[in-house]
Amino acid sequence: MTATSIESTSTTTAPTTSSLPLVPQVAAPAVGPELARSWLLVNGAQAERFAVAKASAADVVVLDIEDSVAPKDKGRARRNVISWLDDQDEHGVQNRAWVRVNGFGTQWWEEDLRALAGVRGLEGVMLAMVESPEHVTRTAELLKDTKIVALVETARGVQNLQAIAGARSTYRLGFGLGDFRRDTGFGESPMTLAYTRSQFTIASRAANLPGPIDGPAVGALGPKLAEATGVTLEFGMTGKLCLMPEQTATVNEGLSPSLSEMSWATEFLQEFDADGGEIRNGSDLPRLARARKILGLANAFGLTVPEGYDVHFEAPTDTYHC
Repeated sequence: MTATSIESTSTTTAPTTSSLPLVPQVAAPAVGPELARSWLLVNGAQAERFAVAKASAADVVVLDIEDSVAPKDKGRARRNVISWLDDQDEHGVQNRAWVRVNGFGTQWWEEDLRALAGVRGLEGVMLAMVESPEHVTRTAELLKDTKIVALVETARGVQNLQAIAGARSTYRLGFGLGDFRRDTGFGESPMTLAYTRSQFTIASRAANLPGPIDGPAVGALGPKLAEATGVTLEFGMTGKLCLMPEQTATVNEGLSPSLSEMSWATEFLQEFDADGGEIRNGSDLPRLARARKILGLANAFGLTVPEGYDVHFEAPTDTYHC
């Protein structure tokens, strides 16, 4: 199920109560890149880390041949990545991942793309330092039929976000937080970066793209990482870059529907169904859309309300009629 299909599900009828996710699932399903929450960056020069990343909780593994790799090691990192993506694991399963490639205009950009063309396990590329839609379209010309996440990391790129998001080949936007701060001199507080994060979400929504991918919380684990992920969620961003496998589970949890949201959505749809499944007041349509989105995402992520869980929650604030 894509992000667009979750948003656009009809809101004139309700699902039956029997379809609500009340039974625990055995295993979480694979999460596609349109809904992916955790995007784990792995240094392409350190091939021994690839299998560890694949075994982690990351929704998407991104093998990095850009920022984390010294210029003298670019060729070796590229060869490592291609060799691994062309191979299978010990169970005979094809290795698959995304690759962060060097930015348009660098001496490595075209070499990266030509080397990756036709590689079996390549799922998509994250293009660094995007500053204009041309960077995306030129990349798409060399990597046809390949998904491209446009990683915007400079003031110039943020100024052109609307055009970048609207580029035909842009699949999703990413916020290169560290480089953006170096470029602008901004601090790291959520207040300082509020305008910038908002622009990513607005540009993505206006272009009908999946939610944007936020920058990483460098070195953060536990409560600090949970707090940083909460900021990502607060600004409507639905993915987050991770720099360590240990970060992925926390990011996944923070960017998934909460137990209280699932409980409210389940209860609301049960009540609505029992009441005839017809619109009763001005708040029903936004609540139907919100409840279906919550449970659609919960199903996509393999999340369920525990059986017997019976706690009542108020409706989300974005579902009140005005």
